[in-house]
Amino acid sequence: MKTDFKLLVNGELIDGVSTFDVVNPATEEAFAQCPRADEAILNRAVAAAKAALPAWSALPVDERAGYIGRLADAMEARIEDFARLLTAEQGKPLDQATYEIGGSIYTLRAFAAMRLPEQTLRSENGGTVIEHRTPLGVCASITPWNFPVILLANKLGPCLVMGNTMVSKPAPTTPLTTLLLAELAADILPAGVFNVVCDQNELGPLITAHPDIAKVAFTGSTATGKKVMASAAENVKRVTLELGGNDAAIVLDDVPARIAAQKVYAGAMANAGQICVAIKRAYVPTAMYEEFCDEIAKLADEAVLDDGAKQGSTIGPIQNRMQFEKVRGLIEDAKQRGRVVAGGNVPDRKGFFIPPTVIADLDDDAPLVREEQFGPVLPVLKYDDIEDVIARANDSPYGLGGTVWGVDQLRAMDVARRIDAGTVWVNQHLAIDPTIPFRGAKQSGLGAEHGLAGLMEYTQAHIVNAVALEIEQA
Repeated sequence: MKTDFKLLVNGELIDGVSTFDVVNPATEEAFAQCPRADEAILNRAVAAAKAALPAWSALPVDERAGYIGRLADAMEARIEDFARLLTAEQGKPLDQATYEIGGSIYTLRAFAAMRLPEQTLRSENGGTVIEHRTPLGVCASITPWNFPVILLANKLGPCLVMGNTMVSKPAPTTPLTTLLLAELAADILPAGVFNVVCDQNELGPLITAHPDIAKVAFTGSTATGKKVMASAAENVKRVTLELGGNDAAIVLDDVPARIAAQKVYAGAMANAGQICVAIKRAYVPTAMYEEFCDEIAKLADEAVLDDGAKQGSTIGPIQNRMQFEKVRGLIEDAKQRGRVVAGGNVPDRKGFFIPPTVIADLDDDAPLVREEQFGPVLPVLKYDDIEDVIARANDSPYGLGGTVWGVDQLRAMDVARRIDAGTVWVNQHLAIDPTIPFRGAKQSGLGAEHGLAGLMEYTQAHIVNAVALEIEQA
């Protein structure tokens, strides 16, 4: 496995001012060194992106799309290298890592195929009004540790196809797959179009306040997103924020408990629960509550908790110690308030491993219900009245996603329409498609990713309003 990595600045792969350890969360041991950038390197990266902007934005969009397509092709040629590196730094099982890389390649190609043609808003009486889209300029991406590659692809694709340039900063615990992408980009993209800097969380404020950065695209916690937004306000910088969630799953009374348990378990425990739109609280009718708990407990007990690089593992570790301690604290609190139906005990072993845990009989004000756990822990709550459960699901500062499960699809869709979230899936989960806009409501985000709406986030709408010049005859 590759262990030497460089930053990418102005088309050159360079050393940082120092290095820091990257730790495998399954072993708690460092397996590689990451180069660290300082303010001077960041400023060089921004300057390079600014210098590259005129030529890049002047290229025909089909030519820019061709570059993005070649980058996707290069990733595909090394998909196994990406997947193994992703498992080593993030912890997810190898099949899930391969799926993320495949999804990233698909996302880049999807954005390369999208276009925002000029719109004629009015054409009458000799006058014409058009709206076209122009690049914003230098954009920055700040990406998290749960899906470090695909969440970058969500930003890089629309940024570049619309004629912007980018400076990217990955999370300090999962920087290496981004640096591997940078290595490919150095041979494909024109110098300065894509730059990558790594840090230990000291460069973020410098990026969000930088006067030459026109937009910041951030995925991460709501608390950090608020800081990004406040800093960007100084220069009225554009932001896209994809933030935390506390997504509710509502199981309707016409679904067999066994089927409901299978669907909810999959939506809650994928990537060890470290997904912004993971199911984080499940509401189940009282009549099927105990059967549901029994069925989901069986699934949790069957999980294979192990190093993601080992064949047969189905759930890997929490990505870092800080998050591990947070999740463990929420479990200990929930054990005092409710009933453990699966998991609940953290194994005494190397690695940040937490078994799939299901807690029943919690009150709605329990921290595990109110907060975003971001781990493989699910509270299951009972309900009797559909109006009551909709109100309880909506009683949250978050509004990222949600699911409704029901045999009567029209009834389930009616419930879904009343959930205060950017996306509510019916009888499916994580059906994320780069051609369909994805947004957060309330404190779960601002702006859109994916689809034409996500493409527009990287543009300035520009109106040209023209009429014929009237000249008096002498």
